[in-house]
Amino acid sequence: MSSQTPRIAVVGGGIAGLSFALHLHQRGLACDVYESVAEVRELGVGITLLPHAMRELAALGLQPALEAVGIENLESVFFNRFGQFIYREPRGRHAGYAVPEVGIHRGKLHRILYDAAVQRLGQDRIHTGHRCTHVAQDEAGATVHFNDAQGAPREPVPADIVVACDGVHSAVRRQFYPDEKLAFAGINTWRGVTRHKPILTGKSYLRVGSIKTGKMVIYPIVDNVDGQGGQLINWMAEIERPGESMNDWNQGGRVDDFIGLFQDWRFDWLDVPALIRNADQVLEYPMVDKDPIDRWTFGRVTLMGDAAHPMYPRGSNGSAQALIDARTLATELARDPSHHALPAYEALRREATARVVATNRSVPPDFINIKVDELSGDRPFRHIDDLISQAELREISEHYKQIAGFSLEALKS
Repeated sequence: MSSQTPRIAVVGGGIAGLSFALHLHQRGLACDVYESVAEVRELGVGITLLPHAMRELAALGLQPALEAVGIENLESVFFNRFGQFIYREPRGRHAGYAVPEVGIHRGKLHRILYDAAVQRLGQDRIHTGHRCTHVAQDEAGATVHFNDAQGAPREPVPADIVVACDGVHSAVRRQFYPDEKLAFAGINTWRGVTRHKPILTGKSYLRVGSIKTGKMVIYPIVDNVDGQGGQLINWMAEIERPGESMNDWNQGGRVDDFIGLFQDWRFDWLDVPALIRNADQVLEYPMVDKDPIDRWTFGRVTLMGDAAHPMYPRGSNGSAQALIDARTLATELARDPSHHALPAYEALRREATARVVATNRSVPPDFINIKVDELSGDRPFRHIDDLISQAELREISEHYKQIAGFSLEALKS
């Protein structure tokens, strides 16, 4: 291997893999990206690009394209399940950050990353229909083995460095941790998108209720979707039921499985049952992660994004941490374009992401709602100040931002 021209194989063409490829290209390094699906389509529901995620994407020159198809958040607002106000804070540029916080359709984010990768790297560097089965390696190099979309073997790919960005069900990670299981604590979720008139400011990110008795996260992702000022509203319903079996990723969600939790959630500012029942699409997911592991790098192979640190989808942090991984490894490879750069990347990222995994389990952003429910006995209150001060609630919010790496101080540095 020439020290200047490593053959880098990126397994997985999602947020982590494509942003990593773009960062490498920006630093004068080439790679090939191998994506399992035969055709990239705009699938999924919503995602929030927090300031630390947007900072990474802005560094790739993608911020204008993302802002053009998303909605900039003005505020984050917390309510209990009776529709009573708990806490409000400004977000993104409105809170003093240099970049916005944007709600966007996940498929549109993926499309922007994919199109940028094709344009900058060349179509011949992006290989669809390649599902990784395993990686072999020795002193001389690595070989990545793939099947096509129908399961037939493809030609093996030689590489000097393999970066596994193949998600929570990573085939590459499974080689090194064959007995590992997903961690499921009884929280199931349903996600949907609904065409609806703007809620509150039309740029509000809402958390309503808590996982003990039913919780909704609600925010807009497409403006003027109907030509009459309506928005596409992304929502996620959550409930924790210890001992419950996991929802199935592979099937659509059934409204009747969870609508009962929210049947009485009719507030002056929103009819939640109507929002759910009028959805264009409902998907079901289990809330899962994996326990942090003590090693990501094995010779010429390392893990990135959800393959390295699957975390609860709370606080929109999975994508943000993947984007930071991508930039970090690309920077290390620009310094040392060999597999010896992989341990340096891991040293910078493994413990930091493990802290986010633990915090998303124990003190997530919606801990504010959980705390208020405990203080009120899950009953309506006269005024939030009778239970807890706004300063104390702000402290909970700021603690999460510090752990996740998007406090205002951290992003000014």
